[in-house]
Amino acid sequence: MTDAVLDTIQEQISSNPIILYMKGSPQAPQCGFSAQTVQCLMQCGERFAYVDVLSNPDIRATLPSYADWPTFPQLYVDGELVGGCDIITEMFQSGELEPLVKAAAKQS
Repeated sequence: MTDAVLDTIQEQISSNPIILYMKGSPQAPQCGFSAQTVQCLMQCGERFAYVDVLSNPDIRATLPSYADWPTFPQLYVDGELVGGCDIITEMFQSGELEPLVKAAAKQS
């Protein structure tokens, strides 16, 4: 794990109030879990940044140990790891995700 990659990850997370590390892009997700997470986020109605881990292999290799979270997607809100697909979907369905995302978007 290189310091440069860690610095990049920390910069991305700190400079974007809502950032999703995913496979593919929101317009063309490359896995079902990323697609489902994007759908939940888009229904919250706020813009979010994303990083395609398939086109960033260094980030793909480093992020799981950075966050102690082994899988993608990974959603960060206000610098904190919220979770992956299952957690995001549960939060969306229970009504917890939208206020979290909206509050982060207001601060930016």
